[in-house]
Amino acid sequence: MPIKLPRSLPAFDVLRDEGVMVMGRSAAEKQDIRPLRIGLLNLMPKKIQTETQFARLIGASPLQVELTLIRMTEHRTKTTSAAHMEAFYKPFAEVAETGEKFDGLIITGAPIEHLPFEEVTYWDELTRVFGWTQTHVHSTFGVCWGGMAMINHFHGVPKHMLPAKAFGCFRHQVTDPASPYLRGFSDDCVIPVSRWTEMRQADIDAATGLRTLIGSPEAGPCLVEDPGHRALYIFNHFEYDSDTLKQEYDRDVAQGTPINVPVNYYPGDDPTRTPQNRWRSHAHLLYGNWLAEVYLTTPYDIDRIGQDSTDLRT
Repeated sequence: MPIKLPRSLPAFDVLRDEGVMVMGRSAAEKQDIRPLRIGLLNLMPKKIQTETQFARLIGASPLQVELTLIRMTEHRTKTTSAAHMEAFYKPFAEVAETGEKFDGLIITGAPIEHLPFEEVTYWDELTRVFGWTQTHVHSTFGVCWGGMAMINHFHGVPKHMLPAKAFGCFRHQVTDPASPYLRGFSDDCVIPVSRWTEMRQADIDAATGLRTLIGSPEAGPCLVEDPGHRALYIFNHFEYDSDTLKQEYDRDVAQGTPINVPVNYYPGDDPTRTPQNRWRSHAHLLYGNWLAEVYLTTPYDIDRIGQDSTDLRT
């Protein structure tokens, strides 16, 4: 089954050209299927790049997915046109006011990790989003800073500044191979990392009800399950394109910002060579498994979301 996107959204043509099955609204409405309603709260400045990355992953599922793009109500982006935001994004205040419910919600990262959470300009609204997910979203997936913010809000787990940026492709180990989210995973995998902060395993272990599914001796915990809040938190970037780390590296070099060559990314650690993507298959596995779990456990009657936490597989 395809992912349902507006035909004028830039991701539509990009994904169609890549072979991802995409479908416009009129064609989707002819199918007698309840699509999974997935929201993407996009906090990244490069909105179009980010929405395409996540649409690619959730569009590879055999399930029909309807993607809704959401933004913070008052926060305005300077890097994406106002016309694009007006055409394709709903402010969270509108989503909350209309009582919309979602089978799944992805909350992206944001380049503000140097700030204490409480100093982020939209922190108050974001905490309202977190609370809203408990009554209006069946499963939430927090990514990088978004995952750090969620685990801090719900469990008080602190983030810690790193002495140098964790930057590159780090090998990670699966620590809970029986997890349905890791179905089909190898014992270890490579995941792109790009952050100045970290969550520490000792802090996660001290919290109640959290389970680390993937971690790295070098990069720390990566994927954490929070069953009590029907959430997953991932602190690294399976969604990255092959050249995303290269774009970040080239940008910092051009601006004169001190930056190390991303480790284990370029062949021979030579930035003049074309990087190879060694995480794509596991990225599709993870997001495909997440969607499968959402499909297996979400109520068919979407109005029941938030009212009944029963696992519908039993």
